[in-house]
Amino acid sequence: MSGHSNTLKVEETVLVVVDMQEAFRPAVLEFEIIAARIATAVQAAKLLGVPVLATEQAKAKLGKTVDEVSGALPQGAQIVDKTAFSCCGSGAFMEQLARTSAKQVIVCGLETHVCVNQTVHDLLAGGYQVHLLTDCVTSRTAANRELGIAKMLQSGAIGSGLEMALFELMRDAKHEQFRAISRMIK
Repeated sequence: MSGHSNTLKVEETVLVVVDMQEAFRPAVLEFEIIAARIATAVQAAKLLGVPVLATEQAKAKLGKTVDEVSGALPQGAQIVDKTAFSCCGSGAFMEQLARTSAKQVIVCGLETHVCVNQTVHDLLAGGYQVHLLTDCVTSRTAANRELGIAKMLQSGAIGSGLEMALFELMRDAKHEQFRAISRMIK
């Protein structure tokens, strides 16, 4: 049994980490919590063989990806420096995404109502099924975070969370990475 079409399938999925940069640390809500959750998502994706893509918005101004996330990225990962708010506005990002052959995209990062929102809408327009990790996105204000989430879900993104996504990808407690991933999220 292959499961419902709205559940994640490890062989069809990519994780996209949007703009988890140093300049946002003092500016957005719950930065430390979100960074830790995204680092866990990246580590688990590596264990599951799910490709991970990451972007940085105007790196020269906003700084590099925070150490807790960049340190978890797969070896050799090329973080895309972009100026477009949507990741899809970057040719380098779109090339990386195409190489994964993914149909399902898990999205997390910053800021919910700007770069995450525009990326999700462009991915949806491009025919991807988007799973938004609502517990792995944030903005400077709660109102902007909630507005961004609401708009993306209304437009067709599938609401998800870190644990939900990881358990969907594993599908069974007999999965070889179940113990390791369970330890990460407890």
